[in-house]
Amino acid sequence: MEYKFTSENFESEVLDSEIPVLVDFYADWCGPCKMMAPIIAQLAEKYDGKVKIGKCNIDEEDGLARMYRVMNIPNMKIFVKGEAVGNIVGAVQPEELEAELAKVL
Repeated sequence: MEYKFTSENFESEVLDSEIPVLVDFYADWCGPCKMMAPIIAQLAEKYDGKVKIGKCNIDEEDGLARMYRVMNIPNMKIFVKGEAVGNIVGAVQPEELEAELAKVL
């Protein structure tokens, strides 16, 4: 299941999560973000129940983007127990994302 993270649910869904969380900070107008969208969706299905995977639109949630210093997109941050422990910037192969997830599982 792919989540949608917003300022309203970020604390409960990401920071207070019992399992690791991958947040894809993206924008609708971003070409590389569009390339990553199907990969993020596939990983969300593959890791369902092990890792929460979802998206945060930086245009709609600019406060979260500033808080987590998202300067370039796509920007995938991995959170464990409320702390950002991993960061992948740019369009990457699924294997690279899975290698980062393996570090926190």
